[in-house]
Formats: sequence, structure tokens, C-alpha cells
Amino acid sequence: MNSSLQFAKLQSLKLAPFFLSVVLYFALVRRDPQGETWTTVLKCLPIVALMLYVLIKGFALNKHYRRSQLILLGLIFSCGGDALLNVNLFPFGMVSFGVAHIFYISAFGWRPLNWILGLCLYVPVTVFVIFVAKYLDEILIIGVPIYCALISTMLWRALARALDAKSFLTIFCAVGATLFVISDALIAVTMFLSVALPGARLQIMITYYIAQFAIALSTADDGPAPPQCSNKNK
Repeated sequence: MNSSLQFAKLQSLKLAPFFLSVVLYFALVRRDPQGETWTTVLKCLPIVALMLYVLIKGFALNKHYRRSQLILLGLIFSCGGDALLNVNLFPFGMVSFGVAHIFYISAFGWRPLNWILGLCLYVPVTVFVIFVAKYLDEILIIGVPIYCALISTMLWRALARALDAKSFLTIFCAVGATLFVISDALIAVTMFLSVALPGARLQIMITYYIAQFAIALSTADDGPAPPQCSNKNK
């Protein structure tokens, strides 16, 4: 119990810039923020704060921190995607987020495979893509299926990892990956299907920030394994 409290206290201090920047975003951006430089900066700040967290919680350019390195790259491209979406460059933003998901997939790994879980995810996503295809232009008709495949794979790998490890960080990361899909699904139904959701931006951004927070926090246990205590008599 004490170790859990100590862990929470230590991580919360390092995550303070993230919490503060999220509060600033929701406090200052009260309407559709697209196209404005200052709202783009505020929108990106929480992701920049998560990049800072990944660096200060323990980081090095070696094999022991490979997951941290990959998730940091995912956050960098996510930040780029946020900026591009906020200045009405949706296709380019989607590409940037697609690259971010490739890094997240690499970070979560392919063991165990759990292909049945993947199949259960790909089937409904394929049905969704077929359903919205008639609402897409000549660019998005190519980009959206590719992006959906990437984010579905990201969710698959996060869930498979959580089911195998069953630790708090892997389970919370899987929750974050699920919220990432939900956030993007909300964007899809409002943008492609013109569904008027109450407080759509609030729903999209809350689920998105929690998703990125959970993914970044999953690096808290990354690093070299602790040295084993020897029980041999001297």
C-alpha cells in the first residue's frame, strides 16, 4: 500500500505540467478552436507535457528504454496531428496520427499475438468503414481505411498486452487505447455523418487527453531490470 502511494505521489509530481495544461485548455478554449494559433498552442501543450514526463521519469537512448523511446515518438507525431487538425489540415493530421499509432504499436509489441482478439476488433471496424465510405472524398476514401486499420491494431496490441501482463499500468494503458478509439469515433460521427452530439468537442478532447495520459504513464516501469539480490553466503 505504501509503495502504491509513493508511486502515485512521485508520478503526480512529474505529471503536474500535464494536469495544469489540461485545465488551461478547457478553461480558456470555450468554443470551436480551429484556425487560431493560440488555441493550437493550448491544445498541444498537454501532449508536450506528456513528452516531458516520458523524459524526466527516466529515459535513455538505449535498449532498456525502447518502449519509452517509441511512445515519445508517438507523442511527438500526435502533437503534430493536433496542430494540423486545429488549422483545418485534416488529411495531414490523420497521417501524423497514423504514424503515431505505428510507434505505439511497436511499443506495445506483438507478444502474445492473440489473433482472435484482433479479429474481433477488425470486423466491426471494417463494417464501420464500409458504412461511412459513401461520405468520404477521394482523399479520405483511401486515408480513413488505412487509419482505422492502424488505430485498431494499436488497440489490439494494447489489449493483448494487458490481458497477458495484468498489471495496473498495462490495464490502464489498454483503457487509454480504448478511449483513443472512442475519441476518434466521436470525430468520425460528427464529421462524416454530421451527427450533432451534445458537447462534442468536450467529449472528444476529454477522452483523447485521458488516452494519451494513460499511454504515456505506461512507460513508468520502463528501464533496466532492478539488480537481483544474492542469497549466497559470504
